Amino acid sequence: MKRELRRLWVKLHLYVGLLAGGLFVLLGLTGSVLVFYLDVDDLLNPQIRVSAAAPAPSPEAVFQALRARYPQRDGPWRIEMPLSADAPVLARYYNPPETAGRGFAPLMLSLDPRSLEVTSARFWGDYATTWLFDLHYTLLAGEGGKTAVGILGLLLAFSLLSGLYLWWPSRARLSAALKPVLRSGAVRRTYDLHVFGGVYGLPVLLVLALTGSALALPDFTRDLVASASTLREAYRPPAGLLDDGAKPIALDAAVSVARKSFPGAELRWVETSGSAGRPISVRFHQPGEPGRRFPRSQVWVDPSDGQVLAVRDPLRESAGDGFLAWMHPLHNGEAFGLPGRILACVAGLLPALLFVTGWMRWRHKVRARAQRETRPVSHTTTHRVGTP
Repeated sequence: MKRELRRLWVKLHLYVGLLAGGLFVLLGLTGSVLVFYLDVDDLLNPQIRVSAAAPAPSPEAVFQALRARYPQRDGPWRIEMPLSADAPVLARYYNPPETAGRGFAPLMLSLDPRSLEVTSARFWGDYATTWLFDLHYTLLAGEGGKTAVGILGLLLAFSLLSGLYLWWPSRARLSAALKPVLRSGAVRRTYDLHVFGGVYGLPVLLVLALTGSALALPDFTRDLVASASTLREAYRPPAGLLDDGAKPIALDAAVSVARKSFPGAELRWVETSGSAGRPISVRFHQPGEPGRRFPRSQVWVDPSDGQVLAVRDPLRESAGDGFLAWMHPLHNGEAFGLPGRILACVAGLLPALLFVTGWMRWRHKVRARAQRETRPVSHTTTHRVGTP
């Protein structure tokens, strides 16, 4: 019975690897690039780079520069403050008419923090790094593709755990089996590379697979977490907070009001009210939050009078909310700074190693089986010395 069960696990591990392995490789390689996608975009587009370190401009100054450059775009803008003194200001216009019907395809801008000149203006999906993001997140197939990516994450987790089960040696052999020594011979070396890639890469790859699945299947993940922990109800910002012809308060004033809720926190980005008169949204990064670029400390400010409408403090939320907050920073390694991002980048290369060595291992077994079946059967009887 145990032998039959092992054969079943071997077949499942083999078929999942052969049928889905190419997609695992695709998601891994694109994920490795996307860990540093802002840096890759800078390399591909030198005009975005900031020539000299500069202090971060005020959100209102950036907004006025955007209004002057694009007076016809009266919807909400998101202004992202520079991540470092030599990084550009990033901005996006959420619903440009040029990409209507394309789903998520905002106008993406970069601005020089000193002069506030626009250094790039592109639509999401029309340039390399955002196209790669859509490939990684949706397989370029919309919501159906995103669901497929979530399922692939679960299959990758299954493949990793089934491989661990099939490899697991006895207690007496565990120490020797873990030594990173490649044996001689093509067959043994291929097997060792496959095992070491899976065993040593398992902790990081398993985290990447499960967090990627959670991000691609947000409703399923939220329902699953909600079954074990109370989750914060999402705040739904109202519209129509400005009278016809009324101007919203300055963004700098909104930031000053919002900062009272998070004194000492780092300002990360501001969303403007737009012609619909929605609340001004201000996001900060507090020490202790895992994600710096996309933090969850948020304040909604009434654009008409500067009153605070709602505050979200992720450090005071439930364990379930905290768990969800870690999904994206864990997936791209940001939660552990530059070392974590490098580790996530390297781990994204491992599915390619596992797929190639797994395929080679399978071909070795197929050839060995064919040789056994075609080998002539010997009818010579041999006797060991000392036996009758």
